[in-house]
Amino acid sequence: MKFFTKKRILEAVVIIVMGIILVFTVDYYMSALRKTPGPENAYVPEPRIEYGIVVDSFYVVKDVVKSNENLSSILLSYNTPMATIEQLVTKAAGIFDVRKIRTGNNYTVLCTNDDLRKAEFFIYESSPTNYVVFEISDSLHVHLGAKDVQVKLKSASGTISSSLWNAMAEIKASPNLTVALSEIYAWTIDFYAIQKGDNFTAIYEELFVDGTPIGLGNIISARFNQGGKDQYAFRFVQDNNPDYFDEKGQSLRRAFLKAPLKFSRISSHFSNSRLHPVLRIRRPHHGVDYAAPKGTPVHSIGNGTVIEARYAGGAGRMIKIKHNAVYTTAYLHLSGYAKGVGKGSHVQQGQIIGYVGSSGLSTGPHLDFRFYKNGSPIDPLKVESPPALPVKKN
Repeated sequence: MKFFTKKRILEAVVIIVMGIILVFTVDYYMSALRKTPGPENAYVPEPRIEYGIVVDSFYVVKDVVKSNENLSSILLSYNTPMATIEQLVTKAAGIFDVRKIRTGNNYTVLCTNDDLRKAEFFIYESSPTNYVVFEISDSLHVHLGAKDVQVKLKSASGTISSSLWNAMAEIKASPNLTVALSEIYAWTIDFYAIQKGDNFTAIYEELFVDGTPIGLGNIISARFNQGGKDQYAFRFVQDNNPDYFDEKGQSLRRAFLKAPLKFSRISSHFSNSRLHPVLRIRRPHHGVDYAAPKGTPVHSIGNGTVIEARYAGGAGRMIKIKHNAVYTTAYLHLSGYAKGVGKGSHVQQGQIIGYVGSSGLSTGPHLDFRFYKNGSPIDPLKVESPPALPVKKN
């Protein structure tokens, strides 16, 4: 009797436990069923949108423009009649020149989702951010579009071992950052005189489209230490014009650029007694020689008027610019002049005026750059240039 009681109790416990498990199992599946989409509350996935078009119902083809391909050859391969293509070209007039479709650029074709694969839309990416939509389906239409650009703030720091360019390469920073920094500090730092140990830090924007980096945005701030002295640059928009200022609000822009060339080296300094490399005699050299490959662009260091543009004997092809009543500059041994630059031309600071050459008495391609104050030659590397307007007090 005692054994029978224990057995019954055990059976009762097993039944109760199994009952509990069954209840929880049924509840779980009922819950899942309740969450399953039904006709009254069906789950609708988010539509996939590209270039402002819902692409879910299309057969999507992504490719790049190949050599000798153009709008006609691409669309003909997607069953678009030639007459339709000609109409599209007409519609595109004034919006986009179809002759500017370039080899290597991306394009997308949205086709009918059947065996015919007929083009309904053709989208050509003219740049990483801009595109042109050719609508072929219901009505012929052409319009421009732009992708969303994401901006991320980044920083880069480096130390000069040989050049700014190499320092950027060592920290795997964009070469565009080198160019941007050199332009910001063009008036205040002589990049031909930077030394080993000089260092820099920059906070800048990197631009992304669809998660892919497409280039450099604005430099927000920078610090360049040359010879132990920090020189700061802060981007600030004043009177709707962005510019760079130091920590005291003084503009980094000056009346004159520090040099007429970018990324070259000084091969000869200002001197009252230099051994001439061709004549082999000592005589004054009242300029600075910048060694650079033939054809390197030469920039005017300031606004002014060209008062001479001629072949001047030993100086070769030469340009002389009068900047104001006090200062004049000269650019010697040019291989040629920039288009539209001649005697009487008005030039802007940074404008290309000519190209490095070896005309006249010269042993190789270089620019002999000269600076005159009130008609007398002075050392270009020692010219102190006045700054532009500072940040307003308010």
